Amino acid sequence: MILYPAIDLKDGNCVRLYKGEMDQATVFSDNPAAQALSFQDAGCEWLHLVDLNGAFAGEPVNGAAVEAILAATSVPAQLGGGIRDMVTIEGWLSKGLARVILGTVAVENPDLVRQAARAFPGQVAVGIDARNGRVATKGWATETDVMVTDLAKSFEDAGVAAIIYTDIERDGAMQGPNVNATAALANAVSIPVIASGGVSSINDLTALRDCGAPLNGAISGRALYDGAIDLGEALAVLKG
Repeated sequence: MILYPAIDLKDGNCVRLYKGEMDQATVFSDNPAAQALSFQDAGCEWLHLVDLNGAFAGEPVNGAAVEAILAATSVPAQLGGGIRDMVTIEGWLSKGLARVILGTVAVENPDLVRQAARAFPGQVAVGIDARNGRVATKGWATETDVMVTDLAKSFEDAGVAAIIYTDIERDGAMQGPNVNATAALANAVSIPVIASGGVSSINDLTALRDCGAPLNGAISGRALYDGAIDLGEALAVLKG
């Protein structure tokens, strides 16, 4: 399994939200590029970036911070938030991003996901963010009646590289991931699944590793910044 350290960008800063609430943001760094480089230097093989402002605006907002991260690091990075058309997808991939994450458009314009996945094999992931098993969009502000597993299965033949599954109620809350729901999703589809939301201890990572489903990796943010998870130990556990 891969550990994806999360760098969530709000107003140019590296922050973490509590359960997706923009007015409950804790700033951990005003230099996202330096933060990204520290994760790379510690041995991380991927970076998970989120343009939080962009998720609400529907277009990139923290582009300068993302470009600074790409310039400072050499490990692959994936980015979600405000990526809702082909021009934006092409633009980010041309700037060196390894993978774009499509969330809102996966619900509102699934044909775009399919088109992008065909045009850029291995470089398009779907972000599925959920409350109580139902998908939420537009920076988690809009709840839908779409069920997580149904949405994931609809992209089985699309060629997407991964599904990033986030339980919103666990995100930033340091309460542990929804292991059962994540494992059930991963066992229901052939697309690689990355767990996100609530990963707050080594025990959480161990539980995901041993959940009985072939997870691609896990995303962690606040716990890495707070020191609740030792990065070196985490990397060793997931490789083990």
